[in-house]
Amino acid sequence: MRADILGVPFDAVTPEEAVRRGMELMEGGGGRVVTPNPEIVWKCHTDPAAREAVVSADLILADGVGILKAAKKLGRPLRDRVLGIEWFYAMLALCAEKEKSVFFLGGKPGVAGQAAKNAAQTHPALKVCGAHDGFFTDEDAVAERIRQAGPDFLAVSLGAPKQELWMARNAPKLPGVLMAGLGGSLDILAGGVKRAPKIFSKLGLEWLYRALRQPSRIPRLLVIPKFLRLVGKTAKREKKHG
Repeated sequence: MRADILGVPFDAVTPEEAVRRGMELMEGGGGRVVTPNPEIVWKCHTDPAAREAVVSADLILADGVGILKAAKKLGRPLRDRVLGIEWFYAMLALCAEKEKSVFFLGGKPGVAGQAAKNAAQTHPALKVCGAHDGFFTDEDAVAERIRQAGPDFLAVSLGAPKQELWMARNAPKLPGVLMAGLGGSLDILAGGVKRAPKIFSKLGLEWLYRALRQPSRIPRLLVIPKFLRLVGKTAKREKKHG
């Protein structure tokens, strides 16, 4: 079941169900996974290409408490939030258990390689088949390198909506691969960026922690009030029209 939030149909799943669904996609021929937060949903509202790249994904996970609050406000609550980083870590563990191969794509030079090393240290049975940074100009060459590596799971960390657009364009070139847009997850796995303390995560304030540590992100957060106003207007309009 899916819940429509401003035109983005989120899968109403628990974190455990999201991991299970991810593995089902991987073993069933691949697909695309996206993890939109309010910023990405707003981008979808204003950018048709981004919207198509997101809504056409096979699994759309609610990454952020703002999405859950919006769903409740609109009268179609989701079952739980599914943090992209937690889903990613759980998928890596499951890939190691099931002997699936993983390719890491994104971040500055050296980040994807370090993330791959750290993942392999945590999960010795994990099959790492390649890594490439996100600073490339020849998209076809990168896609071909990934195709030749033959991963079961492709972690794409290019930032939104670049990663969603990249996956949509390159999915036909990479049949049978499960690819997931994971934002800054490779930076965290590589150790270059710290995760928000548990108290911030518990309160759904990871965005505030990131803004405090990276003030350059603050302008991006200005879309949140716009997102909330649109949610409120949409809820009122739907209530008025039954």
